[in-house]
Amino acid sequence: MPTSGHFAAFLLASLIFIQVPGPSLLFTIGRALTVGRRDALLSVVGNALGLLGQVLGVALGLGALVATSAAAFTALKLAGAAYVVYLGIQAIRHRGDARAAMLGGAEAAVRGMSTWGSIRTGAIVGVTNPKTIVFFAAFLPQFVSPSGSAGLQLVFLGLVFSVLAIASDSVWVFAASRAREWFAREPQRLDRLGATGGVMMIGLGATLATTGTSSH
Repeated sequence: MPTSGHFAAFLLASLIFIQVPGPSLLFTIGRALTVGRRDALLSVVGNALGLLGQVLGVALGLGALVATSAAAFTALKLAGAAYVVYLGIQAIRHRGDARAAMLGGAEAAVRGMSTWGSIRTGAIVGVTNPKTIVFFAAFLPQFVSPSGSAGLQLVFLGLVFSVLAIASDSVWVFAASRAREWFAREPQRLDRLGATGGVMMIGLGATLATTGTSSH
């Protein structure tokens, strides 16, 4: 296992990295604004599972492949970007659903996905984020002790990172959902809210496809 000093440094570096606005954080806020707190929190869990999947890939050598192969990096980046853009388009297309439900006397909230659907949505975004897989490939090995199993240590560090990401992103979900509830006091505001969340995710997808900087 990593030494106590290395582990403390890992925690500090991870917290800093997680707070830098990037695909995962912006996706989380967009989901909270578009579909509400419950589904956004489930997407946060899914995103963390996707990140953990990347760590498993790094442990198996996938990180080195993506870091050195421009084709692999581009394919993964475009796949994730396309999916986020798709979610944004869907949010814009269905921006009137919440208002219709409220005015029709149904539940005063957006009818979310199934539990598994929300988790799957976050997992797809997490596992196809090339910024984090390259980050993991370069970052995690620095905290691995040569006296232990490198693969097991990578998985352990990735699990810790995922837990930190869940805690941090959940705070952002609650903050964004409070703003969503304020807009929902007037049903017509939900149309603009859904469109805003959709545009935000489309912009995120475009950014993910065209930039190469590392951020969470």
